[in-house]
Amino acid sequence: MTTTDATTSTSGPELGIFLPIGNGGWIMSETAPHPQATYEYNRKAAILAEEAGLDFIMSMGKWRGYGGTTDHWGRTLESVSMMSGLAEATSRVKIWATIHTNLFNPAIAAKMYTTMQQISGGRAGMNIVVGAYAQEFSQMGLWDESLDHAARYRYTEEWTSVLERLWSEDSVTHHGEFFDLEDCQSRPHPVVRPTLISAGRSPAGVDFQARHCDGSFLTADDLPGLRKVSDQVKEAAAANGRSIKTYSMCTVVLGETDAEAEAKRREYGRGADIDAIVNMKTSWGLPLDKAMSMTAAAPEDEAFQTAVVHGSPETVSERISELVEETGIDGLMMIFPDYHADLPVFGETVLPLLRPAAVLEGVA
Repeated sequence: MTTTDATTSTSGPELGIFLPIGNGGWIMSETAPHPQATYEYNRKAAILAEEAGLDFIMSMGKWRGYGGTTDHWGRTLESVSMMSGLAEATSRVKIWATIHTNLFNPAIAAKMYTTMQQISGGRAGMNIVVGAYAQEFSQMGLWDESLDHAARYRYTEEWTSVLERLWSEDSVTHHGEFFDLEDCQSRPHPVVRPTLISAGRSPAGVDFQARHCDGSFLTADDLPGLRKVSDQVKEAAAANGRSIKTYSMCTVVLGETDAEAEAKRREYGRGADIDAIVNMKTSWGLPLDKAMSMTAAAPEDEAFQTAVVHGSPETVSERISELVEETGIDGLMMIFPDYHADLPVFGETVLPLLRPAAVLEGVA
């Protein structure tokens, strides 16, 4: 069984989108565009991303929203089933779906992704998430209070090892700390092993990525910090005789001019949904008073869940190039306020600046 490489672009960084699988997309604001959690909206966004020349599409797994005036993420779709549909709707982009290891037995997940790999013709990827937000899972009776952070990573380590065996062995017998399988069979095997992706900056997270994953999603407070964690993950993978690609995220706010883009950014921030933002922060485990003080300090910035790259096409291109060059990351997953309106513009005006060699090859 072979492993896919996480890249499809021929020039420049790998670029993709974080699909708005939850209502409101990724801006928690009353004054921002409000994508709906519908298959049709996401289907169109996926097709536009492919037509624009992007490399991958990815969706999160989310099981409970954050309320507020916008009911942010109160309505969400399920990642694997939605992305299987989008695999049929597209022909070239990588299809990366999210799975929570605490919700799906590895034997179930193995079969789901083998199926998606057939539908996509070898483009499937699994974003492995170690469930961390108790309220999402306690509502289902599926949150194990006895598992701390380290134990959840041991669980996910064992889960992934079993998954990989099921993808390559005709029969798996395994008796571990968390899973018991006896002559467990999962055929057919995927002809091409789905790409494995994960996120996390803790030592346990980095160690897990270094030993199992093809891609790592990273965040940091600034560009030097992102360079540091990207290098750290790559060095850890190399120490395990493997290679890994690193990615980060940003929200792109485009305008014909820098002034127009800045005005959009300010308008979106103006309507920050304070209650939803505070609820999100407390779901991370922050005390209520700290979540409220952080949000009150800069609500217009807190409306955005990632760093924001805004400006004219030329400015956005320059800032994305600077981000990639200064951090050494291999790719970027982008969020757009209005995917349907913004993706064609990005493909027509920004991507040619980021990938001039690819444009010349296309003309030739």
